[in-house]
Amino acid sequence: MPVDKSTASDETPFAQAMGQAKTAAEEFTRMLGEMKFPAMPDTEALLGTHRRNMEALSAANRIALEGAQTVAKRHMEIMQQSMAELTESMRALASAEAPQAKAAKQAELLKRAYERAVANTRELSDLIQRSNREALEQLNKRFTEAMDEVKRLMDNSAKG
Repeated sequence: MPVDKSTASDETPFAQAMGQAKTAAEEFTRMLGEMKFPAMPDTEALLGTHRRNMEALSAANRIALEGAQTVAKRHMEIMQQSMAELTESMRALASAEAPQAKAAKQAELLKRAYERAVANTRELSDLIQRSNREALEQLNKRFTEAMDEVKRLMDNSAKG
């Protein structure tokens, strides 16, 4: 006589394991459906914010590079001017004057050279500070805008 194996207690261990797995999967699906996930912000808007951040960083780098080029150009002009003045000073000192007159002329030339060096240093320092300030202002402005954008994105994702 054939034996009826349709009762639950007579199932094979594999069939029992499959039944338990199916029950567990259904329970997991139900629990997952009941969970509340935080809303995701608008991805396109988030990428737009990141793109604007990169553009601002690029602009700040461009400002800094232009400032460095301006400083280098001015420094070269100062060096050329200094060399021309040095040549002129050497000619003036080579003249056949009395030792006291040469000493007075040397003191005067030294004083002018020192004053010009201080003025040139101050000018280069101002150029560097201006360039840095402009680049930093660019970054600060974008940082403030980015924080406002992210806040709006998060507020909108929480609402919707």
